[in-house]
Amino acid sequence: MSAPTHLPYGGIATFARAPLVEPGGDWQADVAALGIPFDIALGFRPGARFAPRALREASLRSVPPFTGLDGVTRLAGVTFADAGDVVLPSLEPELARERITQAARLLRGRCRMPVFLGGDHSVSFPLLRAFDDVPALHVVQLDAHLDFTDTRNDTRYSNSSPFRRAAEALPNLVHITTVGLRGLRFDPEAVAAARARGHALVPMTDVQADLHAVLERLPRGQNVYLSVDVDGFDPSVVPGTSSPEPDGFTYAQGMAVLAAAARHNTVVGLDLVELAPNLDPTGRSELLMARLIMETLCEVFA
Repeated sequence: MSAPTHLPYGGIATFARAPLVEPGGDWQADVAALGIPFDIALGFRPGARFAPRALREASLRSVPPFTGLDGVTRLAGVTFADAGDVVLPSLEPELARERITQAARLLRGRCRMPVFLGGDHSVSFPLLRAFDDVPALHVVQLDAHLDFTDTRNDTRYSNSSPFRRAAEALPNLVHITTVGLRGLRFDPEAVAAARARGHALVPMTDVQADLHAVLERLPRGQNVYLSVDVDGFDPSVVPGTSSPEPDGFTYAQGMAVLAAAARHNTVVGLDLVELAPNLDPTGRSELLMARLIMETLCEVFA
């Protein structure tokens, strides 16, 4: 007799009902999730610290493998693990960054595809430090904001600066493509610095005008790290975020960018950040973003 299967609201909430492991333990998996419950680098509304737990609960709605209307089964045989959350000091950001990098390195040694559940976007910098051995690393960033500011309010490690710090610290980080940029507030120095480095800055108006042309601008044949800031999506789709910007991605547009990046490159890691479930009483933000992660994994392991 097989073990009973819990309904989505029953049982212990691990990501996709994966076994709970220690980042440095004796295990191997194709996919491993790691939570980064950190949001003290925000410039506006807090709540991203609650996202890892919310995403785990939401992931119970979509546990692989999946068989679609086309009869194709996806993620069959792909193994999952949940390495829990990085244990973070509440008000020691430098120590927090060190622990995040250390845990990400351990995770990389035990899985093919690490999935990082943020957290505000500042965590992408210490996460990327764990990929300093990846040749010619590219980042594809879905975001309303550039996050390439040098300093904000005398702070160099806020959620406005992760990719500026990463570009400075990682010689192997050769290119960043940011898709979905929009809004009233851009730091002119950050825009100039990103363009001077050769990064691709793709405004949301380009996505709306010709999505296919935008997909053609993505890297091909490269090692790619995917960074998904949920404020890249329109707030009517994902309201649970600190700094929503109107006229963002539909779910289909955002998924098209991630699918194209996954199909044409070697994806080495994925983070999803800036989800604040406390700001969406409907719960749909975490449900949609958990599904987005799963659909991206379907493309990675296609």
